[in-house]
Amino acid sequence: MQTQQIERFTVFGFKTRTKNQDEMTAETAKIGPLWQRFFAQAAPRLQPRSKVYGVYSGYESDFNASFDVYAAANTLSTQDDSGLEAVEIQAGNYLVFSAEGELPQTCIDLWGEVWRYFQSEEVQYQRAYTTDFEYYSGEQSISIYIAVK
Repeated sequence: MQTQQIERFTVFGFKTRTKNQDEMTAETAKIGPLWQRFFAQAAPRLQPRSKVYGVYSGYESDFNASFDVYAAANTLSTQDDSGLEAVEIQAGNYLVFSAEGELPQTCIDLWGEVWRYFQSEEVQYQRAYTTDFEYYSGEQSISIYIAVK
């Protein structure tokens, strides 16, 4: 885990609105179907230099409330498909958690690490709840960037 200063940038993808409680059961989960749509409709248009992101924004309050999720990439645009939306990764200080392994389980496990860190008594940072994002740097490599104050 390390901190990193990120400059503002924009990615394009498909969006849904959900909350963590809804993601706990298959019947109400929206993130899995969002990624299925992304891989079916957008992934075929990705280029070798494309970077894939999962973006979390529009937080109602904290991790218990509703938020927006985007399955996105840096080389797509709203002109590619009418269903794509632009989302801005806000500039700021981010705490970065990284892991390698079979996806999506490694992503799920890494989010568990993020939640444990921010619930621990030794936490050194406070979440900003502006923009958080997952960056998939390889088929089995993920980093989660959490905006911190």
